[in-house]
Amino acid sequence: MPSYPTLSAAVDGLRTRGYTTDLSLEENGLRCSGNELLLHPEDFHIDEFYRFEGESDPADESIVYAISAPGRSIKGVLVNGLGIYGSSLTQAMVAKLATH
Repeated sequence: MPSYPTLSAAVDGLRTRGYTTDLSLEENGLRCSGNELLLHPEDFHIDEFYRFEGESDPADESIVYAISAPGRSIKGVLVNGLGIYGSSLTQAMVAKLATH
């Protein structure tokens, strides 16, 4: 697994490696940008992940996920803060993301 010095370098590196779909976090899955497709926890794999701390505040952390959805020809990137495990997520989503 490559290492990246910054969050933007990680996103750029993943894009060059084929992770081109932007993903956004929803209550019970990941939404693919540009369409209405929602990937539920059982539909996707977390291939890689990278954590980054803020320069001025170590508590200001972000994580970049490299996500693939076998059988759907989707490889994408999810960028979010480490505090994403809020009450609005289903337990299945929390469990899927917390394992990484």
